[in-house]
Amino acid sequence: MSAPSQNETKKPEASIQPLIDLVQSDMDRVNDLILSKAGSDVEMIPEVAKHLIDSGGKRLRPMLTLASAGMCGYGTNATDEAVDGHIKLAMSVEFMHTATLLHDDVVDESGMRRGKLSARMLWGNQASVLVGDFLLGQAFRVMVEVGSLRALEVLSSAACIIAEGEVLQLSVAQNMQTSVEDYMKVIRSKTAALFASACEVGPILAGSNEAKIEALRTYGLELGNAFQLIDDALDYGGSAAALGKNVGDDFREGKITLPIILANERGSKEDKAFWKRVMQDRKDVTDGALDYAMGLLKETNALEDTLKQARQHGSDAIRALDVFEDSAYKSALVDAVEFCISRAH
Repeated sequence: MSAPSQNETKKPEASIQPLIDLVQSDMDRVNDLILSKAGSDVEMIPEVAKHLIDSGGKRLRPMLTLASAGMCGYGTNATDEAVDGHIKLAMSVEFMHTATLLHDDVVDESGMRRGKLSARMLWGNQASVLVGDFLLGQAFRVMVEVGSLRALEVLSSAACIIAEGEVLQLSVAQNMQTSVEDYMKVIRSKTAALFASACEVGPILAGSNEAKIEALRTYGLELGNAFQLIDDALDYGGSAAALGKNVGDDFREGKITLPIILANERGSKEDKAFWKRVMQDRKDVTDGALDYAMGLLKETNALEDTLKQARQHGSDAIRALDVFEDSAYKSALVDAVEFCISRAH
């Protein structure tokens, strides 16, 4: 992956640590609740859930729920644990995310998840799907406990949108006629929708005005778009440590992502034939073909332009926070965007 130009370079200190520090005490409560609600008398359920829950994810989405609630004043003056709506919704968001990972790995036939064998490789596809369903059920049970009908509506709508995105991805998978517009719709549904909802329920709990609710929803949506586009680029120019999976997995699985769409659109007749053969027809998918594909991505500036789009979405996310006064929470949310973008450097 080519180095960013000087005017595109993010500040080197971009870090998610300020966000982690701000919500640490609440995240401890979220983690306790996660462990409690992942329990079951059916032995395989906590085994599978614990495998993924303990696999090293940063839990960015629940941290965003906590930070968005805190920035709007919810729970910041509590002296006891009676105020726990943000804790429960943060846990619900993480369970929704974990469930989608379990389901995704089955659909994508993935062998690795966050640097470890995926649950489907250890327990099989059936267990992965059913444990994912259990986690979704638990998420909605806890949402109901919070008592906010609007927050429940936001997260339940997100669950439907994510499922629609999964089906849409199936319909565009291994189809070299997929347009940029179609692919961005997949991203908005599969990834950005949960980011958006995770941020939106915070100000809803806090009773914030509509401008703040919409601002944080937009922030989450644009951060989610940026996050996924960075992942798409990293698959062809990152590291297994940064990705939590093997570099080139998207290529090997035939996932048509934005870099591939751009390279195909800009390529010669011979290039288009190559992309159709390996991505659509799934022929000659070798390490040599991956190397050749990465050469085409570089020649057509497909990776760099994917990164540019990610940076634009990141800028839009930061701009959405303009309605809020400066605070430690606002600064941490800005840093979170810059951290996500900086993964590509």
